[in-house]
Amino acid sequence: MAILDIVTFPEPSLKKVSEPVETIDDELKTLIENMGETMFHDAGVGLAAPQVGVNRRVVVYDPNAGEEQKDPEDKTFTALINPEILSKSKETFTSENEGCLSIVDYRSDVKRHSSVTVRAMNLDGETIEFEAHGLMSVIMQHEIDHLDGILFIDRISALKRTMYKKKRLKQLKNEQ
Repeated sequence: MAILDIVTFPEPSLKKVSEPVETIDDELKTLIENMGETMFHDAGVGLAAPQVGVNRRVVVYDPNAGEEQKDPEDKTFTALINPEILSKSKETFTSENEGCLSIVDYRSDVKRHSSVTVRAMNLDGETIEFEAHGLMSVIMQHEIDHLDGILFIDRISALKRTMYKKKRLKQLKNEQ
């Protein structure tokens, strides 16, 4: 397994809609293993393929995210291929302090649906469908947004987004 480089804002590829996966082959399985390793290495709870520079509809996430008694050595992750949100609850809540591995040094409150129903394929090519609530709902919405070229900063106020963009561009300029 390998740790992959995380693509960060303002990389234009993060704004592209990802292509559906047609075939589950060894190359895809290796990508998924590497994404899982990368997610845990960078202390994430979810990771979408576009975040590692691959324009395909694949996400991985930590199914134990948010559990108090989580064993730090447990590196179990779940992969979803071609995930889609089938339905969203009418109820919403504010996901406090939401962050992203591709959005450097920034967190914000984001309005999200309390629950979502997701359909995807697993690594065996079987169609699965499940309902996600709370933190899992946030993870699903956040990661599937990535597949559609949407970043969480696209879901905050224009003022906050502009302030972050200015800060990030200045940070990048200073790194040169």
